Amino acid sequence: MLVLTDHSTHTVHNSTYDLLNALRQHPDCEYIDVVSRGNKKNNFFFQEFIPKFPFGSRVTADFQFHKDGRSFTQNLHKTHLDNYDVLLLRLPHPIRSGFMDFLSYLYPGQQIINTPSGIQHTGSKAFLLEVADLCPPMQICKSVEDILAFKERFPIVLKPLKAYGGKGLIRIDGTKAWLGNEEMPLEVLLQQLQKKPFEYLGMKFLKNVHQGDKRVVVINGHIIGAALRLPANGSWLCNGAQGGSSVPTTADENEIKIAKRLSAVLSKLGVVFFGFDTLQDENGVRVLSEVNTLSIGGLPYLGYEGEAIVESAAEQIWNYVKNNIYGTSVIVNKRTHTKY
Repeated sequence: MLVLTDHSTHTVHNSTYDLLNALRQHPDCEYIDVVSRGNKKNNFFFQEFIPKFPFGSRVTADFQFHKDGRSFTQNLHKTHLDNYDVLLLRLPHPIRSGFMDFLSYLYPGQQIINTPSGIQHTGSKAFLLEVADLCPPMQICKSVEDILAFKERFPIVLKPLKAYGGKGLIRIDGTKAWLGNEEMPLEVLLQQLQKKPFEYLGMKFLKNVHQGDKRVVVINGHIIGAALRLPANGSWLCNGAQGGSSVPTTADENEIKIAKRLSAVLSKLGVVFFGFDTLQDENGVRVLSEVNTLSIGGLPYLGYEGEAIVESAAEQIWNYVKNNIYGTSVIVNKRTHTKY
């Protein structure tokens, strides 16, 4: 396995270290190499899209977080892509425009978890419209008139289509608006929005947000675990990046149904590893509010009936590789070969 990540964004709490060690120790694993976007020696690959082999290091028993990033900058070797059965993406936002297409050109998309095309297809909030029956009422808002008409039905949230980490979220209730946690008159907000083109996914605001935003993680069609993210006092934003806190929990009956439905849709797009978020509606039922298919973190902090979460994640990843990739004939670097 080859893993692409960016160690420059890591903290001691990043789950990449636990996950890669669990993957390395699995009996189906021969070896794992890891390449970091944060290593300047790899700028030619991640920033300039030069089709040469990036520098990586072997994941060994001493692979762990270091402030100086030594796990990604020492004992480097060129990682020839035809030496790997699968690429695992652990790249955080932002992804440079064109990189996913570049990666698919170099390596068969179906052997990348998740496929670049699947990440691109689901990377916009507009993807939720494809599973609208699982979500609160929503619509695309491209004008002030769209926003005014939609907010007349109920309080709403506006989500920038390409945003992440809770950035740029807007809440509107009557004549009041909140940009993040900053309250302002709706009129002032609309004046700001009119200064340049915009496109939001408008969604009904669920007042039970204080009950928490639950993240459920699914790999290879199996729920790995869940965490309940609670907003800080006085806030309506549950994201950790916006001050929210997280506690382990489990998926409820309705979330299990959502996971099954999403797995059926996303597997056709080559998405194996994803997280989805739910909020509680007025009837106390958890409904879908977000889908994340890029780099799912927080694995050690999930709960699922006492199971070893990270080991379970590694098991499902290798099960997918073994059943869907390993032993297949593929095209790598423009030449055909058979994997082992």
